[in-house]
Amino acid sequence: MLDRMLPGLDGLELLRQLRAHGHATPALILSSLGDVEQRVEGLRGGADDYLAKPFAFVELMARLDGLMRRRHGDADANTRLRVADLEMDLLKRTVSRGGQLLELQPREFRLLEYLMRHAEQVVTRTMLLEAVWDYHFDPQTNVIDVHVSRLRQKIDRGRGPALLHTVRGAGYLLGLRG
Repeated sequence: MLDRMLPGLDGLELLRQLRAHGHATPALILSSLGDVEQRVEGLRGGADDYLAKPFAFVELMARLDGLMRRRHGDADANTRLRVADLEMDLLKRTVSRGGQLLELQPREFRLLEYLMRHAEQVVTRTMLLEAVWDYHFDPQTNVIDVHVSRLRQKIDRGRGPALLHTVRGAGYLLGLRG
């Protein structure tokens, strides 16, 4: 939710900047600027909905519900991750490669989910420590190496081209390397 009259920056300008950087988060503008022209400007400026003040709280909640329904309309796109023939179903908490179900421990699942969300990108040890282990310091252990090794055995051993790669001196990469 954005107000058009934010201190120092117009909320519509902030929304335009977010949209220009690829942010697709649903946006609802709440504003006392409620003329038809102002509402149209807000909608054309990237807002998904526009509600003029004063408003009834139940209407605000109904509009937010509508935004979330539209946002999650393609549930499959939001609940499945895929890299090559490796698939993860986030709702069922299952992973398969080439149609064969893989058994992962909870930490392995979280590690793989993070790697899949960052497919074809080098992911550093620090990124993994913060995102998967919630460590904001390096504990100077080989915990990442051990988990990556186990995960590599489960997803790559005897299953076609390797997907989980070590990038020397940088971190790890999940994807097809050519």
